[in-house]
Amino acid sequence: MRTGDEPLHARSPLRLRCGLALWGLLWAIAGAVFFADAGRPEWAAACAALAVVAATDLVVVVRHIRQGPHYQPGRDIPPYEPDRGRNDAFGIRNDPSRRRGTRP
Repeated sequence: MRTGDEPLHARSPLRLRCGLALWGLLWAIAGAVFFADAGRPEWAAACAALAVVAATDLVVVVRHIRQGPHYQPGRDIPPYEPDRGRNDAFGIRNDPSRRRGTRP
């Protein structure tokens, strides 16, 4: 069963992504510590940069999980309809004088 109206509003399995981000963060920190002890500062810096990326991804995933079912798919959450311009703050999409397929 689809969990979004891909590709416009595709949703990802956030719990799996959270686990993978945490796993990558732990390995990146371990690699940074190992390479720093081994006297390889370049590799330690690369692992530290990867740890920062994994930590950022983990923060984003946890934020989306806390925002509720809009971002977290599940069997009990049906696919939602696309926006179709209803929430356009500037009225660009809903302008009747604009031709379809042209940019604003």
